[in-house]
Amino acid sequence: MKVLLIDVYHYNRGGAETVCFNTGQLLQAHGHEVVYFCLKWKRNLPSPFEHYFPESKETRRGVFRQAKNLVNYFYHFEAARKMDQLLRDEQPDIAHIHLIWGQITESILPVLRRHGVPVVLTAHDFRVVCPAYVFRDGRGQICERCQGRSFYHCFLHKCAKNNWVMSGVMATEQYFRNAFFNPSKLIDGFIYVSHFTKKKHETYMPALRQKPNMVLYNSAPEIAAEPYKKQGEPYFLFMGRLSGEKGIRTLVEAMNGLPSCRLKVAGTGPQEAELKRYAAEHGLSNVDFCGYQTGEPLATLVRNARFIVVPSECYENNPMSIIEAYAIGTPVVGANIGGIPEIVPEGVTGFRFESRNTDDLRAKLTAAASLSSDAYAAMQRAALDFAREHFNTENYYPRLIAFYRQCMKAPSTARP
Repeated sequence: MKVLLIDVYHYNRGGAETVCFNTGQLLQAHGHEVVYFCLKWKRNLPSPFEHYFPESKETRRGVFRQAKNLVNYFYHFEAARKMDQLLRDEQPDIAHIHLIWGQITESILPVLRRHGVPVVLTAHDFRVVCPAYVFRDGRGQICERCQGRSFYHCFLHKCAKNNWVMSGVMATEQYFRNAFFNPSKLIDGFIYVSHFTKKKHETYMPALRQKPNMVLYNSAPEIAAEPYKKQGEPYFLFMGRLSGEKGIRTLVEAMNGLPSCRLKVAGTGPQEAELKRYAAEHGLSNVDFCGYQTGEPLATLVRNARFIVVPSECYENNPMSIIEAYAIGTPVVGANIGGIPEIVPEGVTGFRFESRNTDDLRAKLTAAASLSSDAYAAMQRAALDFAREHFNTENYYPRLIAFYRQCMKAPSTARP
């Protein structure tokens, strides 16, 4: 089988790209051909298919660059042309989309339909049903006002980074897409990475209930045989973007009052300066800001962390940080929001707390730090067992291939 994997980025920018590349490697390991279609970015990894990659807002040049960027947020004409050429040359059996909205755009969907290539989408976020993709308004509050159709609320409540213009553009794009390139008509199958995600999509776009779909948690390429033995001083670890929806401010505030506990923060983002200022003003010598980490330095941080903390204040789907932690037997302290409760059974593989509740988080961090050696070892084993059951590629691969074949055989209005 020849599989076309589609993502905005051809470098590991976030969870969606991690899943995309992991999927490609898994397919190739089982003898399938893999073709990539992404945009051009300065950080892109080399690819034999990069001559098909359209320009991105970063690489586009010319006097009318900004105007083109705006047009291409709705419909990327070059992406449609390049996709047409790729399909003629490579003739894939199926296309698997990870991210396209607002970048590659829905422009490629009619092209795939015209060539008779079935399309599968993994819903890494909520962009199919929420203009701002995370169900949060400009004040950082959970927001479901649009109800899958009244997208003007995105503008009224400045849901896109608390910015009128960006929110208006995103709301308009959602109206445009649903009117002319509706995903329920142009995509053959949907992979949801949590039951929570599936429920939200089908609630706000009921037509998706009629499409082939499955819940498939993201997988871990490698799962350790035994829990990793921690080295050095015990610490909690946050890894990810330092921004409001990730709840990192709540976590840093929770460390105020836990002088015997240490937190390491791996990442960067718009809240970095604010967080460092808060830590300095409150004398939080137990919080270390490690900056952006990747590769072996990040792996070492994860291996030696006593717990990974995921304090999200948005609807997380199936965080890769939890999957990567479980794969080496590291338990998790996670917010009780979105898809997180599905994969953090309370008191078994970690602890859950009420999202945005500093006191509750502080209590759970205290409980985690106070575990006896035997109780902690049992939690490590439970995390590893959970990974083997739910995130193992040996289970992931046959389910993915079976779903591909189901979508290739199923009659669909999305194909001639």
